[in-house]
Amino acid sequence: MISTIVGALLPIVLTLLLGFVAGWHKDFDGKQAAILNRMVMLYALPLVLFAGMMSTPRDAIMAQVPLALAILAAMVVPYVIVLVVARYICGRDIMTSSLQALAIGGPAVPFIGVSVLGHLFGTASAIPISVASLVMNLIQVPATLMLLSAGMGANKAAAGVGGSSPTLADHIINALKEPVVWAPLLALIFVLVGVKPVGSIQDSLVLLGKSTGGVALFASGIVLYSRRVAVSLPMGISVLARNIIVPAATWGLLLVADFPPEIMREVVITIAIPTASISVILAVQYQTAEQEMASTLFFSTILSLVTMGGFIWLTA
Repeated sequence: MISTIVGALLPIVLTLLLGFVAGWHKDFDGKQAAILNRMVMLYALPLVLFAGMMSTPRDAIMAQVPLALAILAAMVVPYVIVLVVARYICGRDIMTSSLQALAIGGPAVPFIGVSVLGHLFGTASAIPISVASLVMNLIQVPATLMLLSAGMGANKAAAGVGGSSPTLADHIINALKEPVVWAPLLALIFVLVGVKPVGSIQDSLVLLGKSTGGVALFASGIVLYSRRVAVSLPMGISVLARNIIVPAATWGLLLVADFPPEIMREVVITIAIPTASISVILAVQYQTAEQEMASTLFFSTILSLVTMGGFIWLTA
């Protein structure tokens, strides 16, 4: 069990630290990290999601509907709860509230799910990775972008600067144009209609796709160095919620709902993955809570060696 936990999680921490050292050594900067993340989101991740989905039998996909619904609920419900609590109970501004909701409700499955879930579940990991990626890119990120745009628009209006903000529909349409969204959807359609993958083509897609986890983590380490980290109460709450409270609540609810142990294990470990670097990317883009989001990413990822290890052991 110990070797399984270390094998799944130690590469995450070491790759993140390598990115941090690369930033400290001035080998890469924040702009170059953004380019690396763009390569992951436009090419590497869509390819690995497409190949993984195409290699999954149709019967296996149909049998995973409960798993998909559980992941959907475990990502959307915490996002909404955190947004409401942060905005209306804690009194944070709408931009910071939306980023905190994304940091807590959005595990970094699109970025490091391949490394962790692939190590633990093999080809079966394609379904939780695809579902979590779709939820993040079709629901969480568009909603966060809309709230960030609304907050920026309100700030501009208060400062006497005009301009209109994109609507939620605009962000959803833009999300559907992203390869990370349509690639797994296209593969799902192919599998459901009975299109069989060609082995040589499948292997060719996976070659670049295998770089997804490593490149995304390396880029995140560079971003962490460029934004610095600091301990604060909001950051601590976000890390506690992301790493422990949300996956623990998911585990408890699935136990009550009497989910099969194998499905429960996949869902809980998927949700226990630390916060995604997209929260830092958006914070930098909108110049809001940048240090808080970078600090949340850093501590959530480092502490995941313990917290994710605990959930892997708990659900074994």
